[in-house]
Amino acid sequence: MMRILHQILAVARINIRSLPRRPGLALTTLLASAIVVAVLLAFLAMADGFKRTVSGAGSPDVAVVMRPGSQSELNSVITRDQLRLLQNAPYARRNAEGRRLISPELYVIVDGTKKRTGTPVNVPLRGVLPIAAELRKPFRLVAGRMFETGRNEIIAGRALLDSVAGLALGKEIRFGNQKWTLVGIFETGGSVFESELWGDLATVQSRFNRGGSVQVVRIKLASPDKLADLNAWLDADPRLKLKAQSETAYLARLAEGTVQLIRWFGWPTAIIMAIGALAGALNTMYAAVAARMREIATLRAIGFSGVAAWAGTMLESLVLAALGGLVGSLGAFALFEGRTGSTLGGSFTQVVFSFHLTPAAVAAGVVLAVAIGFIGGLFPGLRAARVPVTVAFRGQ
Repeated sequence: MMRILHQILAVARINIRSLPRRPGLALTTLLASAIVVAVLLAFLAMADGFKRTVSGAGSPDVAVVMRPGSQSELNSVITRDQLRLLQNAPYARRNAEGRRLISPELYVIVDGTKKRTGTPVNVPLRGVLPIAAELRKPFRLVAGRMFETGRNEIIAGRALLDSVAGLALGKEIRFGNQKWTLVGIFETGGSVFESELWGDLATVQSRFNRGGSVQVVRIKLASPDKLADLNAWLDADPRLKLKAQSETAYLARLAEGTVQLIRWFGWPTAIIMAIGALAGALNTMYAAVAARMREIATLRAIGFSGVAAWAGTMLESLVLAALGGLVGSLGAFALFEGRTGSTLGGSFTQVVFSFHLTPAAVAAGVVLAVAIGFIGGLFPGLRAARVPVTVAFRGQ
């Protein structure tokens, strides 16, 4: 067994040391694997970045109260009478001033234009009370001031400024037949809320003809385990007919559909490209075996086994593919890590997010590269194992 192992390592060492003599063939396999891995990681970085931006914004001790069956805030309605009851909801935490941390919110879609492409885009405008900031830590104004009650004033999440045209501090923006002034810019730690505009709740209700209704009420609970008690209280009052879920669960569910869609595009695309890379790897390794027929036969003549010739060829292919996977991973990291993108979220509004490569995504890319190398070396390796010893004694 040790003899076979030593032979395999010897053949692999000879094959790998000969790579500089055939740089074109070696680079073909390496670059094909690198491109496949880079494309796959681009999609996975997009999916993971979007998921982190959306679901990472949720807090387990914030309850999101909506109408039962609503898939998102856009589908929910909470009437004025229901809101009045919810303002006295039990289990809510109080702030330093003794006020319950309860935030009624209205969520509407306004028209915007993408800065890079000039295409129309849906932008969320959230009508809130100032207390909404206390339910979204870490909220902070980085420029300007908070909107004032009763005025057509809005503040914008920082992520929107780089992706939506026309947003600038102090500038007037038109939504329909109404003009709004952007008076502040805020951050929430890179979360999905930075992809929103915020305005005074009563003003947004009036300007968009929503009466006294809202779509969602967020309640900061005394502790996450009070969610079940809150739902029991909601069920006990027939006037409410509302359901609560943790903000973490709600945002994770909103993110999941888009994340799965990105991955469904990414993996098939990478696999189709991998088939092309595999064809290139097979041609490369067959050519390498053909170029070293005499060398392989000579090794067989002095006592090396066919298994050693096969395994040595396999290792050469795996090394090239693994190096390609490493190059593709480094390239994807350099090109995409931290890069800003945008896509539609669960409410069909633009969500601005940063690409993020996780160790699991890099591992998946390397595994795909190794699979290309394994299959690409399998059949050429079998051919190497079957080279007749007599080839070593043929004339040039």
